[in-house]
Amino acid sequence: MSARLPRRVGLVGGGVIGGGWAARFCLAGADVTVFDPDPEAERKLAAVFANARHALDRLHPDGRPAEGRLRVVTSLEAALDGADFVQESLPEREDLKIDMLAQIDALLPAGIIIGSSTSGLLPSRLQSRMKHPGRLTVGHPFNPVYLLPLVELCGGAMTAPETIEQASAIYESIGMHPLHVRKEIDGFIADRLLEAVWREALHMINDGVATVDEIDRAINMGPGLRWSLMGTFMIYRVAGGEAGMRHFMSQFGPALKLPWTRLEAPELTDELLDRVVTQSDDQAGETSIRELERLRDDGLVAILNALRGMDHGAGRFLPPAA
Repeated sequence: MSARLPRRVGLVGGGVIGGGWAARFCLAGADVTVFDPDPEAERKLAAVFANARHALDRLHPDGRPAEGRLRVVTSLEAALDGADFVQESLPEREDLKIDMLAQIDALLPAGIIIGSSTSGLLPSRLQSRMKHPGRLTVGHPFNPVYLLPLVELCGGAMTAPETIEQASAIYESIGMHPLHVRKEIDGFIADRLLEAVWREALHMINDGVATVDEIDRAINMGPGLRWSLMGTFMIYRVAGGEAGMRHFMSQFGPALKLPWTRLEAPELTDELLDRVVTQSDDQAGETSIRELERLRDDGLVAILNALRGMDHGAGRFLPPAA
């Protein structure tokens, strides 16, 4: 493993996300100490680790790193003792997190970075009572943490630039993809996108347009398969054909005025259009539309083949392999 892998990680909170962090760090080779007063914490963590080992053994058939040691403790001090990195994963209550982060900060040596797993609370508020606020960053993962690589990093007004750099290196050492959210915003990037879909889905259920199963199938049989390989902008670039993103925007830009969602669209000004096109060109680089189509198709075939034989999602519609 990379030398950047922490020797010992202190985790505060061992629920769904905290347990996922424990598995991610520990199965990558770091020693992990979890503080969680839940008397069932060890049993719950054991169940998470069993699933994580099952998944990672299949993901890495040639073998995984030697596992680190896992300890579950009932005091904050014990979890932080000797920690090289700390990850807080308490329930999504601002007052609770502010109080706990202040306690963690008071107990740790000044140079130790603290990551918060908050899904959308502003780090400037979370660090408001810390004596060393420069060492706090949001480190927002996605469930299951032991499998999904994305972790969003967002600093607050008092976060030091080196904190983002060092936290990125730590997360990379356990196989994650740090995405720096450069502008502090509620919900960060991914959850704002997820929330837009979620709210629209709730409207459709409320209005009797679709059931929960129909909405889920509308995602996992179509756009969800593409999203696993390409993001929205790359998908739409390809949809524009050889003329690319500008052609796509000229075709579908007028739809922004149609009632396709309750979320109001920004005005499609020349400035916004040029920004989207330029950034899309930069994203694609020298890769042609036809090459992107082949990449998309190869990726979808790989995904569909991986789902073949599963009685779930798109896999249920594929015939068994010969």
